[in-house]
Amino acid sequence: MHAIVPITPFHFGPGAAIYAAAPRYVSFFAFCAANILMDVEPLYYMLTQQYPLHRFIHTYIGASIVAAATVGLFEAARRVVEKIPRLHAVALGATLGTFSHVFLDSIMHRDIKPVAPFSDANPLLGAISLPALHWSCLVAGGVGAAIFMARSMKSGAS
Repeated sequence: MHAIVPITPFHFGPGAAIYAAAPRYVSFFAFCAANILMDVEPLYYMLTQQYPLHRFIHTYIGASIVAAATVGLFEAARRVVEKIPRLHAVALGATLGTFSHVFLDSIMHRDIKPVAPFSDANPLLGAISLPALHWSCLVAGGVGAAIFMARSMKSGAS
């Protein structure tokens, strides 16, 4: 059974940890935006009651296109908003966001074919339990938040 809304904050946990490890090189905002864009696909298919829910966008080829579209959207936004991160940070955040999205969803969704059209196999399906997957994402988010808060407190004390 699928959740009513496919956009899940669990995907943001690994992004928080990645951002905490390399804040100059990865845009957390682009990571999150790309993840949300990824889930437009299953949301559309849920709303129109068409199955499978996860199709082309939930392949690594589709994810690459979503990452490129995310970078394009951020570049367009740069003309209006001055504080958009640098292009390389946006590109890395978007790419890590979409690829991690396919990776994580491949573990839990039967209808994902991550390397299609080359193969219909999904060797990651059920690699770990759903609770273990969710907890690992939550722990990654907690670690990322803790590192970010520690850095903020340290820079505030200086």
